[in-house]
Amino acid sequence: MTDILFPLTAKVVTLLIVVVCLVNFAPAQQKRNRFDPDGSFWIKGDHPDGFSDFGGINLNAKRDKHLPNPGLDLNNGRHFRFKELSVSREKFTFTTVVLSNISYSFSGRFLKGGVYGAGNLDDETPVLEGTLIKYRNGKKVAEAKLTFVYFGGT
Repeated sequence: MTDILFPLTAKVVTLLIVVVCLVNFAPAQQKRNRFDPDGSFWIKGDHPDGFSDFGGINLNAKRDKHLPNPGLDLNNGRHFRFKELSVSREKFTFTTVVLSNISYSFSGRFLKGGVYGAGNLDDETPVLEGTLIKYRNGKKVAEAKLTFVYFGGT
């Protein structure tokens, strides 16, 4: 009987070790692959023609009170909420609501993965690139290919 139990016990113990290793590895893998770009994105360098009043793009999926409300801000304090928004590392797009006949759209991609708020991102390294378009009365009035730097809030 012990001749039968020993191989069976060894198999069960081996299987148990494999399951424990997989369970412990999965959360670590998820943390490494997690993508959370919440924070603000500012144009790197000079503002191009048509965007002199641009302030920043704000992502705040968790509604963190330390971060600005989601949307696009102008330097004059105007805030454009997102009408449509799609956020993934490979593709980031949005359109804003229309305010005083002005709206914006963006199509781009993030240059880095990870949890931006937990990282050591500086305000000089580009983390986002894409095309920003400004519309007046539904007609395109400005368009620029831009790079953006990250600011995580206060």
